[in-house]
Amino acid sequence: MTAQVLDRESGTSERTWRRRSLWSLVLLIPLSLAIGSYDSVKALLGDNDLFPRRVAWGESARFGGSDWKLTDLRGAFGMSKLPPDSVPVLADFQVKIGDPDLQHRWLGCKAMLIDKDGRRWLSTSVVSLKTPDNVQTCTSAIFSGAKSGDTLNLRETFLVPKEATKSIRPAVGIASERPHFLLFQLEKD
Repeated sequence: MTAQVLDRESGTSERTWRRRSLWSLVLLIPLSLAIGSYDSVKALLGDNDLFPRRVAWGESARFGGSDWKLTDLRGAFGMSKLPPDSVPVLADFQVKIGDPDLQHRWLGCKAMLIDKDGRRWLSTSVVSLKTPDNVQTCTSAIFSGAKSGDTLNLRETFLVPKEATKSIRPAVGIASERPHFLLFQLEKD
């Protein structure tokens, strides 16, 4: 009789442990998937400009330790040797430097144009226009040696389809602020 009681107790104990093991799998499998995908999600959010911070026309916004302001957005017409139905677009920004460590704060600086459908165009060097000596690009400004309180004039050149020019808005993204980016509104908005 003692052997039967032990068999029942060990059977009950074994069933209890099996049940606990199954319940722990219900918790551990999603947890292991979350841990395994954490780096991928972090890379996705860290490398992409996903969440816009809207900036009204004429206003400046603190971004990457400096104050950014859109000063002009215009088409550059009369150029030859361009793809058909495309327009060069110039975006001018004025940036008052706050934190002068641009090599860290502005790393991955990316100017872009975004239309109403969410399509994006990055700045290009295909269209080369003569610019004044005091005008730089986002990337060249990183290595300019600017000091706190300096004001930089930036110009980015884009090549966009003619039909998109009616709804494009300039935007700026930098690594230290991602996944957020600045989306500038125009005077007519």
